[in-house]
Amino acid sequence: MFEIIDLSQEIYEGMPVYKDLHQVKMTVHNSHEEWNGIKNPITKTPAVHKLELGEHTGTHVDAINHMEIQHKGKSIDKMPLSMFYTEGICLDFSKKGLKELIEPSEIEIACEKAHVEIKKGDTVLFYTGHFRKNYNSENWSNGPGITAASARWLGEKEIAAFGVETMSPGVSGISNKEVHHICGEMNFTHYENMINLHLLIGKGRFRFIGFPLKIKGGTGSPVRAVAIFEK
Repeated sequence: MFEIIDLSQEIYEGMPVYKDLHQVKMTVHNSHEEWNGIKNPITKTPAVHKLELGEHTGTHVDAINHMEIQHKGKSIDKMPLSMFYTEGICLDFSKKGLKELIEPSEIEIACEKAHVEIKKGDTVLFYTGHFRKNYNSENWSNGPGITAASARWLGEKEIAAFGVETMSPGVSGISNKEVHHICGEMNFTHYENMINLHLLIGKGRFRFIGFPLKIKGGTGSPVRAVAIFEK
């Protein structure tokens, strides 16, 4: 027996996206009425939707080529699948406020409190409560994030990835660009826009899965991220 916890946002037209990224558009491409030969139907029941969205929409993972120009060619389709199928832990930073930073010493303390250890190849998730408190509000883009020092500290642990509830792994204008650069330099990645992380707190280690779409040359991809607990 096992329990699967969904860590992914819904994708829908009008959902918040980061800064100037492509807005999600969702239209009916084919309807059942059309397929059944009904002319001028009063309603259209979707049989196939047309989606327009960016690679970095909703819960997604960044490819290494997104991090900085020198990583050209290290696209999402070339990253090993083992990076997206790992063991995971989730750390509690729910007391962090808007635009507050998470330092390496605080990560160590959070690990001690949770009685968990960051191991090579892990995915480390950061619960801040920002999704439940601020999703789609005026403060949605002002979430907490990790420092450049924390990113380097995680990279030295040789993790596969880390994940956050916010639209960026660092705080925009303070650490976000540097965090991306360090991920590229040290060859690990991160997930953004995660949900339900509060359901992982205090439950120890789990199996993490966050497979991306196989987008040729892609700079990232939406994922259906999940945590799996064996019972």
